Amino acid sequence: MFVVLITIVIALFLAMLFVNLYFRAKVLRAYRELVRTDVDFTAAQILSQRRMEEEIVTAYPVHAAAIRDFGNYLRRSIRMATVLLVLITLFGGILMYYRH
Repeated sequence: MFVVLITIVIALFLAMLFVNLYFRAKVLRAYRELVRTDVDFTAAQILSQRRMEEEIVTAYPVHAAAIRDFGNYLRRSIRMATVLLVLITLFGGILMYYRH
């Protein structure tokens, strides 16, 4: 049981690392395009889809697809990392319980 739990924790850690690197590349690519075209926004605007649509997309309609991609990649990255972190913590707690 202990070996299975350690294997699960290691696999989840590797999955979190892969997801982080994958979405970091996607986010940076989209961010680079927005910076190059001088699209101005705050973190609160990007993380709130409603504010993003109302404030940023209406101000920069030409770059709407890039803005939406950046916001979606960023929110998805945060969500996946949070879920994987909770799973790793949960399995780590189970490992500590079964250690004895």
